[in-house]
Amino acid sequence: MYQALAINFSDVFKSGFLENFSGFSMTDSLIALGSSFLIGLFIFLIYAKSFSGVVYSGSFNASLVLMTMITALIILGVTSNVVLSLGMVGALSIVRFRSAIKDPIDIVFIFWAICEGILCGAGLLPLALLGAPVIGGLLLVFSLRHDRTEPYLLIVRFTDPQLEERISETVKKSVKRSRLKSTSLVSEETELILEVRLRQDDRAFVRTIAKIPNVTYASLVSYNGNFSA
Repeated sequence: MYQALAINFSDVFKSGFLENFSGFSMTDSLIALGSSFLIGLFIFLIYAKSFSGVVYSGSFNASLVLMTMITALIILGVTSNVVLSLGMVGALSIVRFRSAIKDPIDIVFIFWAICEGILCGAGLLPLALLGAPVIGGLLLVFSLRHDRTEPYLLIVRFTDPQLEERISETVKKSVKRSRLKSTSLVSEETELILEVRLRQDDRAFVRTIAKIPNVTYASLVSYNGNFSA
């Protein structure tokens, strides 16, 4: 009777805890986390080098490094246990992210960080090391080819509708490039909005436009290229 009720230490963990612990490889995990950190740091540098928005977010860039490592950590746990992988999918499916992505290129960096973390966690380190410089090089090439001239919005209001052509001609002669964004009628005034790129940061032409008779308002505003009329 006593022998039947006897329980040793191994019987307490018959759920597989000891088996999972014994099958855990500290070396492989450290290599995966270390490689994901280095690749995440590479993504961090590429993002800082290729950033072309208005306000640089250091916290977002740092989150790319942590995102790569956390993804690798999740994959390490998922690949070690099939039951755990099903539970992990269910747990992560309830996560919702509410932060708005202002620049579409940020989505590329987020997806890149997640993919590199998956590859590192799955042990596909050669593929991760191959893909990082290729994608990083393409992002740098695209950022260098992007027009670095800062865009501005020129907003002009005038009471004489016939001034629109004169103002447009003055702008074309004074800036590097211009493009009409919108024309609208506000009360008895006409509002003209142009996207312009200046020549050597020359803003003197705004004063010239403001001095034109029947021009009631002239303003030059910097923006990031995303505009909704």
